[in-house]
Amino acid sequence: MATSLFQTIARSAKAIVPIKAWTRFVPQIETAALDQLHNLSTMPFVHSHVAVMPDVHHGKGSTIGTVFPTTNAIIPAAVGVDIGCGMCAVRTSVTANDLPQSLKKLRTAIESKVPVGMAGFTTSSVPKANVAAWDATLKTDFERLCSMHPSLEKTNNMLHLGTLGTGNHFIEMCLDNTPAQNVWIMLHSGSRGVGNKIGTHFIDIAKKDMRKTHMLQALPDADLAYLQEGTQHFEDYVFAVGWAQRFAFLNRQLMMSQVIGAIRDTGDLPRDFTTDSFAVNCHHNYVQKEHHFGQDVYLTRKGAVRAGLGDLGIIPGSMGEKSYIVRGLGNKDSFESCSHGAGRLMSRTAAKKQFTLADHIARTKGVECRKDEAVIDETPGCYKDIDAVMKSQEDLVEVLYTLKQVLCVKG
Repeated sequence: MATSLFQTIARSAKAIVPIKAWTRFVPQIETAALDQLHNLSTMPFVHSHVAVMPDVHHGKGSTIGTVFPTTNAIIPAAVGVDIGCGMCAVRTSVTANDLPQSLKKLRTAIESKVPVGMAGFTTSSVPKANVAAWDATLKTDFERLCSMHPSLEKTNNMLHLGTLGTGNHFIEMCLDNTPAQNVWIMLHSGSRGVGNKIGTHFIDIAKKDMRKTHMLQALPDADLAYLQEGTQHFEDYVFAVGWAQRFAFLNRQLMMSQVIGAIRDTGDLPRDFTTDSFAVNCHHNYVQKEHHFGQDVYLTRKGAVRAGLGDLGIIPGSMGEKSYIVRGLGNKDSFESCSHGAGRLMSRTAAKKQFTLADHIARTKGVECRKDEAVIDETPGCYKDIDAVMKSQEDLVEVLYTLKQVLCVKG
């Protein structure tokens, strides 16, 4: 394993635990994000320390790119509203030589097969495989969840299975760095509308519960409102968040199947192409029970991937940049975690002010993707240098494959 690369951030006067940051080769952490990290370090139930990934940036509840264990409590806003958001990637037998000169037909086929943006399926268009998967794995527990929290019933749930979503969610075709340059299909999505509703619902409950006991105003940030173990709302949240994480995992599986079917049907690729056993499906916004530094804890990874010894993960760059298939090194100080991507350098509003359509077209040269003003807030310049991010966490993961995007579908 490489020499440990974390640096300890100077503690605030009220800090209870230290902050260890893997940010040696990336830009300095912005003030707003640093304030959030200091606030988190004052929470009495955070165990051992807070781990900060190199893609760290300001977020809701806590910084994105942060990992921390808690005992007897969970902070719903720190888990976030895109519960179970993550990545899925499969390697195909298609190589660079098999690709047509123009990839526009492939992109159009994917966009017509997979609902993107706010869209979901309709009752008449939803694939039978999606309905069967919902009925077999999610329906019963969702009905139980709705019996406890009826407002969750009126959400986009089953009809959002196998759909992409908005913002930085994407579907890509990439070439790897092997001599054959195999094509990989990679996608990024989470628990969609129903996960968002679950997240916001329990964030509100945590605030209301703490307001009743006059504890909310004592927090350094209201978004650090937490649910205490042993309460009914805590147990309900653990059940709900576990369900949403299963939804997100299945969403990516079904979407991947739809994408493979879409590109196969174009006739632009060898019809007998196969996908091999090398496949990865991992969360990067979630909470689960783990054991760290002598304690059973609830570990929150907000914008971070599990990187236990031998764990496979995906670290995507921005559209038009490189991405990485990695294997975890099991670094204990990072709570066996690594970054979930490059990490934003600026807000979406700032990006739209700084970059022009011409900038976006230049930075995505050679990639079949949208080249319009609506996606400027996702242009590569909005994100940190992925090479610097990877250099900052060489003690967390080893790179197995480097991927270069040739096609990108954005939400």
